[in-house]
Amino acid sequence: MTVLRQQDLGKGRNAYARWREAADTMTAANGGAIPLGERLAFKPDLPRPVWAMAVRYSLFLLEHRAPGEGVEVRVAPWGAIKILDGPASDPHNLTPPDVIELDPEVWMRLATGVTTWAEEKEAGRISAVGERDDLSDLLPLTDGGTRWR
Repeated sequence: MTVLRQQDLGKGRNAYARWREAADTMTAANGGAIPLGERLAFKPDLPRPVWAMAVRYSLFLLEHRAPGEGVEVRVAPWGAIKILDGPASDPHNLTPPDVIELDPEVWMRLATGVTTWAEEKEAGRISAVGERDDLSDLLPLTDGGTRWR
């Protein structure tokens, strides 16, 4: 279930980089140590199309990192993917038994390592149903760049 067209990969990569650059700028402005409350509130002021492409590109990265049909990850309004092996949806219900829903800013903070799964979950910002309701082993999606913790 691709959320990004092949011809848009470059746009997505650039949008994701812009999001990360905004986070790096915030980190540099604060001397590298960002309190949890500020990290949980981080939401860069980027144009809506940049947000949409950054979310779609990061979901594309996750989809390729953990292929499968067992868990649906939804980041409304810009994308939903199925990942990880496991029971897929039945023919009458296209939703798998495990569903994770995130707001775009929460998802992008997790994808880029600004916050951790445990921090966002503790703050009540993750809606997850099913046995596989923790993506912390798959996040952040990149190893390079600044760490915010």
